[in-house]
Amino acid sequence: MDADKAVADLLLNKPLNVINIGVEDFAEHLQAQDVPVVHVNWRPPAGGDPEMSAILEKLL
Repeated sequence: MDADKAVADLLLNKPLNVINIGVEDFAEHLQAQDVPVVHVNWRPPAGGDPEMSAILEKLL
């Protein structure tokens, strides 16, 4: 068994604990399969508007 396969087997044969960032549907599908998941409702600062982000950055 090569090293990559050994690492993959080690990771894939353990229970999942997931931190989901952004897309809530992904977290919901995991929860429906009884996978422990924490959902973080993250959105880009200023709604992703680069001009507004630059203004906010100046405030920090």
